[in-house]
Amino acid sequence: MPGTRKLGRTTSHRMAMLRAMVTFLLENGKIETTVTRAKEVRAMAEKMITTAKNADLHSKRQIYSFITKEDVAKKLIDEIGPKYKETNGGYTRIIKIGPRRGDAAEMAIIELV
Repeated sequence: MPGTRKLGRTTSHRMAMLRAMVTFLLENGKIETTVTRAKEVRAMAEKMITTAKNADLHSKRQIYSFITKEDVAKKLIDEIGPKYKETNGGYTRIIKIGPRRGDAAEMAIIELV
C-alpha cells in the first residue's frame, strides 16, 4: 500500500516526531535511528531542503512553520539551501548499521551528503 508509514503512532504524534527529527538532522548533520524512521525523515528533509533552495517569502514561511527551532530554519535558508542549489535531490544518505541491542530493530545513520 503506497503512502506514508504510520510508525505505530497517531498522525499528530507522528508529525511532531518527524518534525523534531528533521530539525535535529538539519542542526547536527546526522542522526542515528531505525531504518523505517530514517526513510520517513529522508522524505521530509529532502522536501525542506528543496523548499529552501527557492528562498522567496512563501518558502521561508513554509520552512518556519515546519522546523521547530528558529535558528535551524535560518541555517537551512542561509547555508543548507544555497549549498544544494545545483543539486537535484539526493541530499541525504542512509547507512545501515545493524540491529539494535535491546529489540534487534534494524538501525541506520541518516546524514546530509
